[in-house]
Amino acid sequence: MNVLVVSCNHHNAGVQLRERLAFSSSERLNLAYTQWRAQHPNSEIVVLSTCNRVEIYAADERGEDGVSFDDITRFISQFHDVPADEFVSAVLAHSGAEAVSHLFQVTCSIDSMVLGEPQIVNQVKEAYRVAQENEACGPLTNVLFQHALKVSAQVRTETKLADGRVSIASVAVGDFGKSIFSRFDNKTVLVIGAGEMAEETLTYLQSEGVKRIIVANRNRDRAERLAEKFQGEAVDFADLDLWLSKADVIVSTTGASQTLITRDRFAAARAKSNRHPVFILDLAAPRDFDPTISGVDDNVFLYDIDALEETCEQNRQARRAEVQKAQEIIAAQTKTFMQEIYHRATGPVIHRLREHWNEISRAELDRLYRKYPGLDSSQREAIEGTISRIVNKLLHPPLEALKDEARGGTPEGLIHAIRRLFFGRSE
Repeated sequence: MNVLVVSCNHHNAGVQLRERLAFSSSERLNLAYTQWRAQHPNSEIVVLSTCNRVEIYAADERGEDGVSFDDITRFISQFHDVPADEFVSAVLAHSGAEAVSHLFQVTCSIDSMVLGEPQIVNQVKEAYRVAQENEACGPLTNVLFQHALKVSAQVRTETKLADGRVSIASVAVGDFGKSIFSRFDNKTVLVIGAGEMAEETLTYLQSEGVKRIIVANRNRDRAERLAEKFQGEAVDFADLDLWLSKADVIVSTTGASQTLITRDRFAAARAKSNRHPVFILDLAAPRDFDPTISGVDDNVFLYDIDALEETCEQNRQARRAEVQKAQEIIAAQTKTFMQEIYHRATGPVIHRLREHWNEISRAELDRLYRKYPGLDSSQREAIEGTISRIVNKLLHPPLEALKDEARGGTPEGLIHAIRRLFFGRSE
């Protein structure tokens, strides 16, 4: 039994690399699951792909003989057509308890750019749901992700980690936006995209007094639903260039697989404006705006996910004490989870071991009775009792060792050793 995570996140990789490895649409993600199941039918997998992380959680009850780090990186390389040597040094790999702890930290937003932000738990739920829909989950990933969501709820209840400005949108607007504009109630806001991140950003902007909201999305129905919720206006995606020239604040959150707004396209829209200050918040992965757009003129202020790093680190330092509380909860829950999992893993081995030795004992007794057919029932009972006591005494040390290791949460090696010693193979 093993749980393995391969992570390319905001800590260890730049946005360009994450963009190349992102599963940027539901179609691509479903295709990835299909290909993975064909290549690794005995393993379980959940893909978590967000604007600032791409992580693959793989679980395999075969332990060391199951899916490996190399299997995952090879799959990523082939699926995205990116040579492994271009990304393998920038990914993190954890296994066993470290992998479990990592997921708990991600779900509790300890590992997020904005500490305590609530969006990640919904992203984890969605990743788990999609994996289930694709029949990629199994006993290990089911219990792992369900436990992770429970740990997240416990951290939110027992710590103040989420107090204050915690979402990516609120930090971006509150820190970066307010360095450009002193007020938002007289600004025109253009939102490109109509998903969860767009809604969250609009919620915060509206709390800052924004009144005029324009929503552009390829799916007009979704744009209208989002606009209606915030008393805004939905516009045709074909009119996007017009609103690029008019908007004071632009928030882009699409799932486009390629750059949506090139420098030339934005420069053309900008030429039709009065060169007023414009605050662009690109929260998409891959990025919607060409980063060179910030050089079109001095009144263009473009920020993407990576630009949030420094502000988010300040946010993290202010919550250091709450982080410690959360880490203690995560450490305790990781230990509990591993003990439960290994206890479940040792059960079949203990049962098989008893069954195996009882089969040997019965075969030897049958042979003895055939050789000495004159033994009466009391003699047979005495012999069987002696054999049973011998078997129990011989089984006691390995079984107790296995139980002790399971309580400590690390019996993987011992399980394999017992299988090889007593069954002659690593079943």
